[in-house]
Amino acid sequence: MKPKAIFLDIDGTLTEPGTNVPPASALEAIRRAQEAGNYVFLCTGRNYAMLSPLLKYGFDGVVASSGGYVVCRDEVIYDSPMTDEERDRMSQLLKENGIFRTIECVEGAFTDDGFKNFLREHANEGGNSEMLRWQEQIEKDLNILPMEAYKGQAVYKMVVMSPSMESLEICREELKDDFSFCIQEPRGGFVNGEIISRRFDKGTGVLKVCEHLGISLEDSVGFGDSMNDKEMLEVAGLSVCMENGSEEMKKIADVICPSVTEDGIKKAFEKYHLM
Repeated sequence: MKPKAIFLDIDGTLTEPGTNVPPASALEAIRRAQEAGNYVFLCTGRNYAMLSPLLKYGFDGVVASSGGYVVCRDEVIYDSPMTDEERDRMSQLLKENGIFRTIECVEGAFTDDGFKNFLREHANEGGNSEMLRWQEQIEKDLNILPMEAYKGQAVYKMVVMSPSMESLEICREELKDDFSFCIQEPRGGFVNGEIISRRFDKGTGVLKVCEHLGISLEDSVGFGDSMNDKEMLEVAGLSVCMENGSEEMKKIADVICPSVTEDGIKKAFEKYHLM
């Protein structure tokens, strides 16, 4: 049997949103899949620094920063940060429109002071898996520094929190030629999402890994739950959405598996002969 390349989103897919500990059943499935000759990668919007709690589980590599930074078996195979001009233009436009920014680099993330307070104010309103992840990351201060600590490191994407969709639309119109806006479903008076270069996405990361390993896209499998998994699910030979995922992603995916809290990863690995 030909080896498969398996790509796992983290929040809401491999782990419960906002946590860094996969279920024991998922870890067992990953280990058995690798023993069967398959490769297992994290495929995430997180920057590389934010992956530190998960790298100890022995993945074959990562697609980080929504496809902008890709590592395969300890080798960086794709690295595509913004230009300084792109970074400065976006950052200033967001600031002018009252949108809270977090800029993501390989080494860590840097956030506006108001970002933390905004998250805490909305902490009890519920949210999508990306929103919950940021609430958890902020509270634990995991490689997240204040914006004044930023010293010009390469930036791969920006995470945004906006009090209104109107403010984001102004920025989207201005930046649409060079950047895509991945906006999560609005919740209770605020909108969150991320702005990513059109040069890459999670699907690009899947392509880069498969090309590097000599694996056909037909033999790739993608697992996700939210809007920033869209391109990964579109590219993968088999696309799997979690039961706890968004309705939009369920329409795109080939199949739906049980939720992360119901051992969905292990059950899907078993059903589709990945281990």
